[in-house]
Amino acid sequence: MKHDTTHGNQPVSALTSPPKRLGWLMHVLPWGMLLLFPFLFIGSNSDRPAISWHDYLRFVLLLAGIAFAFYANYLYLIKRFLFARQTGWYLLSNLLLFTLAILVTHLLMRYIPDSEEGRRELPKAFPWKFHILFVVFDYVKYFIVAAISVAFGMTGNWYKTEAGRKELEQSRTEAELQNLKSQLNPHFLFNTLNNIYSLIAISPEQAQEAVHDLSRLLRYVLYESSVPLVTVGKELDFLHNYIELMRIRLPGHAGIKTGIQTTSPETLIAPLLFITLIENAFKHGVSNNKPSFIHIEVTSDSSQITCSISNSYFPKDDNDKSGSGIGLVNLHKRLNLLYPGKYTFAYGQEGDAYICKLALVLS
Repeated sequence: MKHDTTHGNQPVSALTSPPKRLGWLMHVLPWGMLLLFPFLFIGSNSDRPAISWHDYLRFVLLLAGIAFAFYANYLYLIKRFLFARQTGWYLLSNLLLFTLAILVTHLLMRYIPDSEEGRRELPKAFPWKFHILFVVFDYVKYFIVAAISVAFGMTGNWYKTEAGRKELEQSRTEAELQNLKSQLNPHFLFNTLNNIYSLIAISPEQAQEAVHDLSRLLRYVLYESSVPLVTVGKELDFLHNYIELMRIRLPGHAGIKTGIQTTSPETLIAPLLFITLIENAFKHGVSNNKPSFIHIEVTSDSSQITCSISNSYFPKDDNDKSGSGIGLVNLHKRLNLLYPGKYTFAYGQEGDAYICKLALVLS
């Protein structure tokens, strides 16, 4: 017996960019916390105010320079140079940007008057070494800000790239599934019409009834099963109706036993997964002149559905044109696309019988 058992991790769900509201919060909350920082931690144990408005204005000015450097990188420089692999231009642009931000910030600082505390506490002049140290500190600070903006930009770009890749993969999967279903519909119709054709010579009345039954089956195949998922109850009704349609042309020496039941008819399942197996049972399991049998059992609950089929085996010869032979290949592909890691499929000849079992995990 051939086994095709798939197991492993479930497919990763499609990644999308963070929700818009969350994206805004990721920007607003850090800047809001920074604006409140002086009031929360500076001078909290002192009788005087946490910070004077002069010093707070300087703090806001420094913060504005940092925000300018951050968003200049985040909104333009990263996309314009870094993503284009122009690292040299990116570094040079940032060096000019930082220089401009430092100069403008320190120039505007001159117009903010010193507080009384500042006049008493700050020395009148700094040695030139301290000035160089402050400038170096400023550049280091801005380079850290640029690195953070690169991290944000890279993360956002990864989300967009991954979302686009997942969307493309999903579109490709849907297109492949649609192509497989378009193969299945004529395959199903071809086999059923062959059975009805053989009935015409035996019983025209039964053939007429079979055409009527076929129309109901086709309505399900073409319309109700056009959605990605159907209820288990509808799918099992379809299988039952198909079996009854095939039963009317069976010879007297062919016995068929069926057991189709579910305890959870509203559970959802991909349509038309079991019809290929049942078609094959009727196609290869019935002889015109030898004792034959077909046993079909389908059971399901809210978490799993199992289809077990055993039938006598009369393989068709090479001259038989009753089918295209794409059924099992088609089914394998659909199972891999629809239920990766969630199905077991085993089939093959055992003595004079052909055994097939397909089990799906539905939740």
